[in-house]
Amino acid sequence: MIDFTEGADLAELHDELRAVARDLLGTAAGGAPAVKEATPVDWEQLAAVGWLGLEVPEELGGAGASLAEAAVVLTELGRAAARSSYLGTAVLGVGALLALEPSAGRDELLRAAATGAPRFAVGLATGDDEDIPFHLRADGRGGFTLRGEARFVPDLAEAERLLLLARDPDGQPVVVLTEPGRPGLDVVDVPVLDATRSLGDVSAAGAGAVVSADQVARFRGDPWAAARGLRDRGVLATACDSLGAAEAMLDATVAYARVREQFGRPIGSFQAVQHACADLFVAVSVGRELVAAAARACAAGDQDAGRAVAMAKSYVGGAAVEIAGKAMQLHGGIGYTWEAGIHVYLKRCVLGRALFGTPAAHRARLAERFAGPRRG
Repeated sequence: MIDFTEGADLAELHDELRAVARDLLGTAAGGAPAVKEATPVDWEQLAAVGWLGLEVPEELGGAGASLAEAAVVLTELGRAAARSSYLGTAVLGVGALLALEPSAGRDELLRAAATGAPRFAVGLATGDDEDIPFHLRADGRGGFTLRGEARFVPDLAEAERLLLLARDPDGQPVVVLTEPGRPGLDVVDVPVLDATRSLGDVSAAGAGAVVSADQVARFRGDPWAAARGLRDRGVLATACDSLGAAEAMLDATVAYARVREQFGRPIGSFQAVQHACADLFVAVSVGRELVAAAARACAAGDQDAGRAVAMAKSYVGGAAVEIAGKAMQLHGGIGYTWEAGIHVYLKRCVLGRALFGTPAAHRARLAERFAGPRRG
C-alpha cells in the first residue's frame, strides 16, 4: 500500500480515497483487473465525488487538499487503465492556476475547474526537452503575438480552455489563457496506439496568434521555479499512472498463477513462476517508495522536488513496461490475446515511459545534479 504522507495523520483519508476510487473505477484491491478495452470515465461523476477540485481552495468550491491526494487518484486511474481528462484539468490545469498571481479571473477558473466545466489542457514540454514551448513578442499596440508549438499535450482534444506556457518579451515564464478556436492557433489530435490516452499538438506558426495583455497571467514568486514545478507535476502524474498499471499487472499475474494449472497443479507452485512473481513484487515495491517520496516532496513544495520526481519517473517508467511485458509472458498464450486485456496496460505503460521525459533523460539529469563541479 503506497503512503503519500509523512505520518499517519492522512493515511486513513488516503485509504478511504483509494477505496472509493477502486469502487468507482471498477477494480478490486488485490484482484485481477477486468479491463479489456479503453473505457471513458464519467466526467460528471468525477466532479460529483470531488476529485476535480481536490486542490482547489475550499472558498472556491474545492476540497482544499494537496497534490498528495491527487496522486492517490492518479495511481488508481492508472490501475484501472481509465480514460479521462483528469491529468489535463485537475492536475496540470489546476496546478497552473494555483501557481498564478491571485485575480478575479483566476479564481473564477479555479471555481469552474472544480465543477468540471470547462476542461483544461496545458501546453508545456512533454518530452525529453524541458524548454518552454511558446514565446511572446510585443505587437506595438499593447498586445502580443504568440508563436511556438507544444506537442503531445494531454487531453487537448477535450479541452475548452488552453493554458500555454510561454516566455514574455523579457524572457520570463508566463501563462497565456486562450481557447482552442483562437485565430492563429492550430490544434491537431495525435492518434497513438494507447487508446486510453488523448494527446494533441497545439501550435501558433506563421503570423502567430494575437494575444491581448489581459490574457497573459504571471506566476507568483519565482516564475522559473513555478514553471519547473508545473513540469514536475506532469512527471509525477505519469509516474503515479505507471505505478498503478504495474500494480494491476502484478495482481493479475499472481491471481492467474493461482488458478491456471499445468501438469495437474497451479503454475504458481513452480519455482520459476514464483521467482518471476517475486521479482515483479520487488519492482513494484521499490516504485511505490520512490513515487511516495516524490508525491510528498511536490505536495510540500520542496525546492528539490525535481530530483525526487526524476528518480520516481526514471525507475517506474521503465519498470512498468517490463512488468507488463513479464505479465504477458506469465499468462502464457492467452496473455498475447486481446481477451486478457494485458495489451491495454502494456501500451499505456509504453506511452507513459516516454511522456514527460524518458527514463534515460531523467537519469541523465540526475547524473548532472550529483556529478558536482568538474575538476581541472
